[in-house]
Amino acid sequence: MDVTTWPGAILVLGVLLMATTLIGGSMSVHLEIRKAKLQAMQREDLRQLVQRYEKLAESTVDAQQRAAADVAELRSRTVSIEQILRTVE
Repeated sequence: MDVTTWPGAILVLGVLLMATTLIGGSMSVHLEIRKAKLQAMQREDLRQLVQRYEKLAESTVDAQQRAAADVAELRSRTVSIEQILRTVE
């Protein structure tokens, strides 16, 4: 193949253009796959974060309910102590 003639030069340029296109296309596909993997990892991280938040919210609600029950019990004790003190006076 003689690259100094027009047909040879066009053939070489065509091969180079095809190689460049294939390399660019493969790089584009690789980047899209990588982006999809990163997005999947981010979604999984977000899903785990939401699960942790839900567990924390449930435990917080339980703690608040226990604290409210304790406060209600203390109020009833206080009322009974006040009644006892009033009867003593």
